[in-house]
Amino acid sequence: MTSTVLFVPGLRDHVADHWQTLLAAEIPGARTVPPLSRDGLSCAARVRALDAALCEIDGPVVLVAHSAGVLMVAHWAQRPSRPVKAALLVTPADIERPLPPGYPAHAELAANGWLPVPRRPLPFPARVLFSDDDPLAAPDRVQALAADWAAETAALGAVGHMNPASGFGPWPLGRQLVAALEDAAGR
Repeated sequence: MTSTVLFVPGLRDHVADHWQTLLAAEIPGARTVPPLSRDGLSCAARVRALDAALCEIDGPVVLVAHSAGVLMVAHWAQRPSRPVKAALLVTPADIERPLPPGYPAHAELAANGWLPVPRRPLPFPARVLFSDDDPLAAPDRVQALAADWAAETAALGAVGHMNPASGFGPWPLGRQLVAALEDAAGR
């Protein structure tokens, strides 16, 4: 790959056995947006962290985001500080609806700047992957969001939320999808 791949984790940040963490270790030169030591639920703080990570990279960048990380990318893309070549956006959480127990409440997310979810087209090619049985987002909701972002969509099947609780760890297809996205965007 000729681009730097920047991983954007969701609200749970870096989980050792998460596919993002494992895939980042496999891709030469890949980077990950670092976790926040404070203001962890602040959308603005997370967007600033994403922006800072992007500003440290010379050359083209491909973003790989998961869950709320996808929403961070959408918020950041409203005022991008630099071009992004493409983005792979995996199982975004639907925070406009109540999330299951154990996740932040709708009011808490709104108070921390997550709502409304940006709906303008993204300024770079993107592919949104969704699950048929994601407890954090129904397929039709994710497809509508992707349409607003002018992003391609692809179904992953019944893979839950694509996290360790859903049985993902290693995800060999992830590396292929990143490479295919980079090829489609032109190396």
